[in-house]
Amino acid sequence: MNLLSLQQAAQVTDTLSNAAANGAEGQSVEKTLSVVDLIFQSGTAGMIIIGLLFLMLFLALFIYFERLSAINASSKVDPNFMQQIRYNIKSGNLEGAKMLAAQSNTPVARLIAKGLSRIGKPLDDINKAIENAGKLEVYQLEKNVSILAMIAGAAPMIGFLGTVVGMILAFHNMATGGGKIEVSSLAQGIYTAMTTTVAGLIVGIIAYLAYNHLVVKTDKLIHKMEANVVEFLDVLNEPA
Repeated sequence: MNLLSLQQAAQVTDTLSNAAANGAEGQSVEKTLSVVDLIFQSGTAGMIIIGLLFLMLFLALFIYFERLSAINASSKVDPNFMQQIRYNIKSGNLEGAKMLAAQSNTPVARLIAKGLSRIGKPLDDINKAIENAGKLEVYQLEKNVSILAMIAGAAPMIGFLGTVVGMILAFHNMATGGGKIEVSSLAQGIYTAMTTTVAGLIVGIIAYLAYNHLVVKTDKLIHKMEANVVEFLDVLNEPA
């Protein structure tokens, strides 16, 4: 009796050991699906849509860094610039003031140069000339920024288009399956739907954040331009 019990216990132990070994082997052969695998398994339609989204992402990043560099360069104004302009105007050295403004290649300096070129005319004419020059400067600062807003709105929509295409493929495979539906036959459509949606949202979020960051930076620079123009007009209004 004891011998039979020992044999049964040994059999149970072997069974448990084999099950654990098989479980460990099953875990060891599990595959991790990378982003690249997801893209290539999304089918032709999914790869086309994701390729288009990658192009939009590249364009968005290019515009963002190009505009950020331009805005940062335009924001660099000598802290003593307006003091030197004031000194030259008060001392009657208009040529010196114009030369100083011409040497500084910034929007603020160009607006001041426009105002200096109109000195001697009515103050309203000077103000109007500076306003017109300011509109041109703002246009240059905001160049191509609207494309970021377009990408931020269009990228998720293109991703959702991929979702619809993926669902169409999945239902097509179900309809043509002859009554026998396998998960593997639906995988391509589901991959297309999910990967394009995720890619579209990622590109849209990046473009949205980039656009708003540039808008904030541009607004700060416009405020600085307005403050310097007001100071310049105050200098002209001061009694000699």
